[in-house]
Amino acid sequence: MDQRSTIVQGIGVSPGIAIGKAHLFERGLIPIPYHKLLGEEAVDEDCRRFNAAVDKTDADLEAIKQNIHPDLKEHAHVLEVHQMILRDRSLYDETLRLIREEKYNALWALMRALVKAHELFRSLDDEYIRSRVADVDAVAERVLRNLAGQEEENFNSIRERVVVVAHDLSPADTAQLQLERTLGLVTDMGGRTSHTSILARSLGIPAVVGTESITNCLQTGDLLIVDGTSGKVIVNPSEKQIGFYYERQEELEEYIKGISRKAHLPAQTVDEYRVGVEANIELIEEVVGVKDNGAEGIGLYRTEFFFMNRVDVPDEETLFSEYRELSELMAPQCVTMRTLDLGSEKLATWYPKLHENNPALGLRSIRLCLHYRELFKTQLRAILRATAFARNIRLMFPLVSGVGELREAKQVLREVQEELTAQRIPFDEQMPLGVMIEVPSAVAVADLLAKEVDFFSIGTNDLIQYSLAIDRVNEHIAYLYEPLHPAVLRFIRQTVDAAHKAKIRVSICGEMAGESLYVPILLGLQLDSLSMNPQSIPRVKNLICRSKMRECRRFVAKVLQMSTAEEISAVLQEMVVKTFPEEFKVFDPSTLTIDESNSYKRKKRMKNKVRKSEETS
Repeated sequence: MDQRSTIVQGIGVSPGIAIGKAHLFERGLIPIPYHKLLGEEAVDEDCRRFNAAVDKTDADLEAIKQNIHPDLKEHAHVLEVHQMILRDRSLYDETLRLIREEKYNALWALMRALVKAHELFRSLDDEYIRSRVADVDAVAERVLRNLAGQEEENFNSIRERVVVVAHDLSPADTAQLQLERTLGLVTDMGGRTSHTSILARSLGIPAVVGTESITNCLQTGDLLIVDGTSGKVIVNPSEKQIGFYYERQEELEEYIKGISRKAHLPAQTVDEYRVGVEANIELIEEVVGVKDNGAEGIGLYRTEFFFMNRVDVPDEETLFSEYRELSELMAPQCVTMRTLDLGSEKLATWYPKLHENNPALGLRSIRLCLHYRELFKTQLRAILRATAFARNIRLMFPLVSGVGELREAKQVLREVQEELTAQRIPFDEQMPLGVMIEVPSAVAVADLLAKEVDFFSIGTNDLIQYSLAIDRVNEHIAYLYEPLHPAVLRFIRQTVDAAHKAKIRVSICGEMAGESLYVPILLGLQLDSLSMNPQSIPRVKNLICRSKMRECRRFVAKVLQMSTAEEISAVLQEMVVKTFPEEFKVFDPSTLTIDESNSYKRKKRMKNKVRKSEETS
């Protein structure tokens, strides 16, 4: 190779190694002219053009949905959401208002409406919800292109197996992927919760997102190495790098095959301590990945998706249908449904906007539900009605700060149950009820909360932020977001002790649960179950089955005496590398170095791989 290799760092969101030629998915810039419309005739014409572009976009999405690859059928629901976004008040109505009242031309009016939508999303506290602005962007871009008369690029021209590289990929883009020819995915934009990331994980395609500038570093045909674990992308790698990563690819594939074969077995330590391993999901389409990866149920179903990017509040029948389908698909395994976990700023299109100086500490989650009782009751009715079928649904309230708040929420639940009973509508009267432990006040009164519910679920993402006063998406202080902070670990221990004293189960459903590095800590804290991204389950289960509970408990007793997260992190890293050396050899590239000697055996293997790859292409 004459060209010097370039290493670009992104976010590894789907583990695996992809080695192949790049296919750069490029879109031309959309010219957005600005001018004021003169006369009612010009205004009417631009309103007509805008509506025609919306109609064409709707038809395009419908055509994509009808011709979607069989393996992507489960993701067609996202395209339906995009069709709903087309008529969303904040985008559709606002654009028409700007054309009619401000006399903006259609392209400029839509861009202004999109800027306003971005301002709304930026004010949101929840990272997952904030990331959904990408769906609005994708829809708006399609309308803009139709307004401008630009043709949309697709993947039909690909004739060989490639790594698809793009600035961003919308659900409509990924729905048109030729999966048999897609080795990996790399994008400038995106995060762990973006649609591209979710899809790549569900299909087992190595993927790196959030590289910021990968599209400026290569052209179609350049050779790439994509490490979906570390987030590293190597453009035009050297022969040594190719040989090294072919070996890693082989080792990783064998390792994943091995742990996947055992993923449906119970997660039980060597000394027979059983731990539940469940999945966190946002979409019903993820059920396939849940089952394939050996989850023992849904530990967290985020119900917010159906309340976002809509013209109005979803009705009871829509919610009931979704909840019932999920329940029946997962039966007899449990589905834990978290009630609406949004802030008031996201309800601005449905309800009068409330001004809040600090939304993160304002009207959100259970507080919002108690403020908007009818909204809360609609969701509770849908959930309760769904419990009557498979009888495997558990309900939990988010962001509960104390017993008074919990009792108020339980009272609303009782009112809904009484209404259903009066109407002779069946529901599961034995449905378990739980709360999420996410704020320090809940930890402080965990013993009192435990008397009121059937289970706890610790949401570490919020617990860490509220305990340490850290916004993890604030680039200036994100380094202080530390799951291994002694205060966080002590809060978890205190919650577990309170739950077990009251003889109720306690799980953990934050990102900590799916991080294999933390397995010894979470086992030693004696959690009853861990709930995580479905793709993390085989790896976590494998480590649990190779651990000894008594050793983990001794380790945690030692860790809880330490003063800083740095100390804890150092001893934990040392322990896991020593206990699970092969696990961290195949997953963590920092534990390996490229052998400069590049032995004859490695060279021969590399040449054979290259030859086979070329023959396949």
